[in-house]
Order: sequence, then C-alpha cells, then structure tokens
Amino acid sequence: MTSHEPTAAVTGVGKRFRRTRALDDVTFQLSTGVTGLLGPNGAGKTTLLRIMATILTPDEGEVSLLGRSVRTAGQRTEVRRRLGYLPQELDYPRGFTAFGFIDYMAILKEWDDRTGRHAEVRRVIEAVQLTDVSAKKIRALSGGMRRRLAVAQALIGTPKLLLLDEPTTGLDPEQRVNLRRVLSGMDATILLSTHQTEDVEALCDRVIVLDQGQVTFEGAVADLVATAEGSVWMADEPDPRALAHWKAGNGRYRHVGREHVGGDQVAPTLEDAYLLMRGTTVDELEVTR
Repeated sequence: MTSHEPTAAVTGVGKRFRRTRALDDVTFQLSTGVTGLLGPNGAGKTTLLRIMATILTPDEGEVSLLGRSVRTAGQRTEVRRRLGYLPQELDYPRGFTAFGFIDYMAILKEWDDRTGRHAEVRRVIEAVQLTDVSAKKIRALSGGMRRRLAVAQALIGTPKLLLLDEPTTGLDPEQRVNLRRVLSGMDATILLSTHQTEDVEALCDRVIVLDQGQVTFEGAVADLVATAEGSVWMADEPDPRALAHWKAGNGRYRHVGREHVGGDQVAPTLEDAYLLMRGTTVDELEVTR
C-alpha cells in the first residue's frame, strides 16, 4: 500500500437481509485519523462495520482494506492480521481472567512468542486502566470494566485499521476521556461508531452520517456543525414551530429548527446539526433523549 492510497475504500456496498435492505450504495474512503460514524438505531452502522471487519460479505460493491481486496480468503487473512475490531457485543469464554482472555485473543492473532505476547497483553490492559484487576475473573468485573476489556483486545498489535462499535457504552466520563487519549495517540485509521455526538465532536476530524442504509453526509465535523448555523436558539418558552426543543439546565428552552423565530441565537453543536439533518421532530427527540 502506497502512502497515496486510502487505508479503507468502500465502494457501492449494498447488503440485504431477506426483505430488509441494510446498506444501499455506501461509498467512502478512510485515511489516517479518527472518523465518527453516526446514525440512528437500524441505520446499518453495525452491518457496515461487520463487513469492514470481514465477518460479512457485501451483496454488492467492493471493499479494499490496507491495500487489499477482501474478496479472497488469502487477502482477508492478511487484513485480519493488521485489523482491530470491537463488536457491539462480545462473548467472553467462561472462567477466564481478564489477563487470560486478552492472552487468548493474542494467540488467535498469531502471537506465538510467549514473552512478547505477554508484554503486549500487559500493554493493552494498562492502556484501558485495568492492570489492577487483570487477575480477576471476567464474571467478577463490572459492565464498564468488561467494555474496556473488549476495547483492549481490539488494540492488540497496534492495528493500522481499528473498527469500534459503540466503544464508550457503559463507561463513566473519566474512562471515556482516557479512551479518547488512547485513540488520539494512535497512528492508525479509526472508524468509531457511536450514538455519543460529544465523543465525535471531541475526538474525530471527520464524520459519516448513515441513515436508512445510505450515507447522508461525509466530511469534516466542523462542516457538519456549520450546516446548523443560525438554526439554534434559546428562549424562555418552548416554540412548537421548532423542529426540536428541550429545557436546558439554565431553565430556558434550547430550540433547533429551520425557521428561527425570536429568542437568542446560540452556536450550534454537532448534536444540533445531526438533529437538523435528520429532521428529528419534538416527539422523537423526547423519546430519544
């Protein structure tokens, strides 16, 4: 792979599960850096990551990862050796300690040298701040600890392509900040699927919005935020003409809408721009918030 080639290229990818079309003509490229993947439940984010992790095969289109097509078994094997993947849900073998589980995953990734492998296991466990509990059985760990352990297995070998499906689920604010520190320090291409717009705003330089299996936005985070300029305002009373509104901590109502009527304009956030792009209604926002 030359320096001019993207780390990942997804071209015209489609995927169907019986009558449900999960992905429809999805096309984008990724290079070094962190890209956020936003979208509502059922948008196709997990399906897309599973295809890029070489777990699923697309019905249409091409996927090139790390300079290799994933159409053939040999090419997929080469990609998997240099790929890190965090699924949305991860099953843990019964009876394993935290250290034993990561060691087991390292063996699956062909780390044959025991001394080097154990050094790598300790490194990734330390990166997610689980050193103090590395000897504990996984069943004794909290949900947040298990999620951090799942992140650790994806970091084995310092992969050049890292695919993360909801990595901050169950993490407290300090743990989320630490994860941002770890990811931002990697020289890798990272695709981070999340519902947390603040994580994307804090960590990512680019963002892809996926809705109903289609890419509705691809570009810089700042460019997406800019689409909501002039469309966010604060007022003392809720305005039913707004697309979405909620009562903020200061007692005033924050509004997002295409028609700004009255109130005080404020700078938009990524969440505001995302809601505006999706056309989220007041009722939908009250359900999802």
